[in-house]
Order: sequence, then C-alpha cells, then structure tokens
Amino acid sequence: MTFCLGIKLKEGLVGIADTRITAGAECLSAKKVVIKQNRQQHQSMFLMTSGLRALRDKTMTYFEEELQHDQEPCNKLYKMVNKFGNVLRQVAREDKKVLEEAALKFNLFALIAGQFEDDDEHKLYMIYPEGNWVEVGERTPFFIIGNSAHGRPILDRVLKHDAHLDYALKVGFLAFNATQVSANDVAYPIDVILYKKDSFNMVTHRFEADDLKPYALWWQERIAQSVDEMPDEWLQSAFAEFNR
Repeated sequence: MTFCLGIKLKEGLVGIADTRITAGAECLSAKKVVIKQNRQQHQSMFLMTSGLRALRDKTMTYFEEELQHDQEPCNKLYKMVNKFGNVLRQVAREDKKVLEEAALKFNLFALIAGQFEDDDEHKLYMIYPEGNWVEVGERTPFFIIGNSAHGRPILDRVLKHDAHLDYALKVGFLAFNATQVSANDVAYPIDVILYKKDSFNMVTHRFEADDLKPYALWWQERIAQSVDEMPDEWLQSAFAEFNR
C-alpha cells in the first residue's frame, strides 16, 4: 500500500509520500515521487503514484519517453496531466485484461501538482486508473491516494484552503503518522515537497523515522492527555447502573 498526500493552499503546495514497497513477502524502500521542473521555462511539477509497482514502472517509462519526443512543451499543467492520462490508458489496453485474468486490479492512481507558465495559479490533480482526472477544490483542499482511511479525518477536521504551508505540513505529518501507526504497509522514510505560488521551484526533503520520532511521541502523549482531560459529565448516565 501507499500513502501519498497532495495539498493545495492559497500560498502553495505540500506533498508527502512514504517509501514502503511490498512485493510478496518482501518489503522494500523506493521513492514514489518524481519532480520535474525548469525554472527558466516556468515549469514546475511533482508526480506521485499509488498502485501495483509493475504498472507504475511501465507507465512512468512510457511517460518519460512521451516527454522526450514531445515537440511542443506544455504551457499549462492540465496538458501534462492529459499526457499522463493518455499513457495510462495505453498501459491499460496492454495489461488490464491480463491482470484481471490473474485476479489483480488495474489500480494505478496518480497525483500531479505544480504550476506552468500560463497557469494563473498552482494546481493539484488526481488521475484515476481510467486516465480521467479531477482538480482539487477549496472546500477539501487535498487528495490522498493509497491508504487514505486513517489519515483523512484530521485533514477533514482542521485543514483549510487559507492555511499556511507550515501548518499544512504539520497536519500532513499527523495524517501520515495516523496511517503509519495503523497500517504496516506504510512506513518511513517520507519525502516532503513544498512549493510557493509563482516560484517555479519545488523544494524537497527526506525525513527518516528518527528525525520525526520526538514529534510523533509528543502527539501521542497529547492525544492521551486530551482524552484524560475531556469533560466526563455525560458518562454518568452510561455508568449509572454501577452506582445503584
């Protein structure tokens, strides 16, 4: 499984991707995010994927070849998203039937985010296995692909479109932490990507488990303390039977 998170704010973009790869009984570590940028041409984007590793590798190989032979550079990010979607459809035509015969799903999802020269602002898209896509909205300014159930609640509760990048990165880390604690197929290290609007420059950093352990422990202790301090008058009716 995978944890890949993309967040779009007024101020810019935040991305977080884990590196755990499961192949049968073997667990490996591999990068799940690709950065492509040319500051002179005002092109900057990141791409994350979730799904069968073989599908990811084949799709990315075809995508890279498509870009190498592209005679007309993209001036808007959605055009790059369309290119990826077309390549994904090609891989589906080649591999989907064989996978289904082996009781496997064609399950490659992707996040593409960034800003190109003629974009009025930075963008964030999620691409489905069918090659179609949706753009993130302001009411829910994030997408998660892979293992999304554990991390989504805190994002839904506190993340807003007008949040600052540092706040969003904190919340994104807590979403990853919730997933990593509850799912053994999501693990460190994590790759973090930050982008400020109109900068055309993606900044990346890798965090190991030891780098973030103090903050994970701080959060764990704060959760336990908050539960202990929660008003408990409402519990009286639940425990009334014991007091008779």
